[in-house]
Amino acid sequence: MSHTAETMLEVPRLPKTAAAGLRLTLARQILLPGAVAVALIAVWQAAIVLTNFPRVIVPAPSDIALSIAANRLLLLQHSWPTVATAVEGFLISTVLGAVLAIAVVSSRTLRDAVFPSLVAFQIIPKIALAPIFVIWLGTGLESRLAFTVFISFFSILIAMSDGLETVESSLLKLCRSLNATKLRVLVHVQLPTSVPFLLAGMKIAITMAMIGTIVGEFIASRAGLGYLILTAAGRLDTNLIMASIAVLCAWGLLLYGAVELFERTVTRWIGS
Repeated sequence: MSHTAETMLEVPRLPKTAAAGLRLTLARQILLPGAVAVALIAVWQAAIVLTNFPRVIVPAPSDIALSIAANRLLLLQHSWPTVATAVEGFLISTVLGAVLAIAVVSSRTLRDAVFPSLVAFQIIPKIALAPIFVIWLGTGLESRLAFTVFISFFSILIAMSDGLETVESSLLKLCRSLNATKLRVLVHVQLPTSVPFLLAGMKIAITMAMIGTIVGEFIASRAGLGYLILTAAGRLDTNLIMASIAVLCAWGLLLYGAVELFERTVTRWIGS
């Protein structure tokens, strides 16, 4: 094989400085938070052991780990309803928030009529409204899903609205001078500009969806991690309560990471 052919078949390599920077970034994103978490857990464990603090009130991390291992099937069984409701509510809130954002930005009259009411509902403590959803929709999945959507769609609405309105006025004037319709301006100018804002709102919405699901399970549910926490609290089983919270945090981090991975993929695709 000629030298030219060998050169063409070589796999391009990153410069040493770029590869080192990539490794440093990965180390900071994975090792640094991991080290902080391990340090906090070690301090927590040492504080419980050295002070002889009653573990019925605050269990040690080792007790929580043992509870997770002993109740792994129960925790997994109750994880599915919680995660499924949170993901479904998140997807519905994303679509609903984006559609409402497009509507209120496209119509000033609609924005002035609807936006103050939406803000007023968001100011009310959410836990105070949860029983209302149960009265309206019953104790089934519908009330929990509706409450999850209600508590998470507002971040999508605000983020998407800001993104649609950040288009430079000079660009809009250029579109008008070219006789572009409002629909064409929306599709080809405003929507692409609002994508980063929408993705940022989605990262907030997925955390709010998890919170909304747990609150809904506290009010009316026969399954889910929220229901398991209440059941364990009734038995004064602090280990199981903390184990359920730890599993809930793990699922929340996993879902947040999935949304962030989606954000990076979309951002890379737009930039290419």
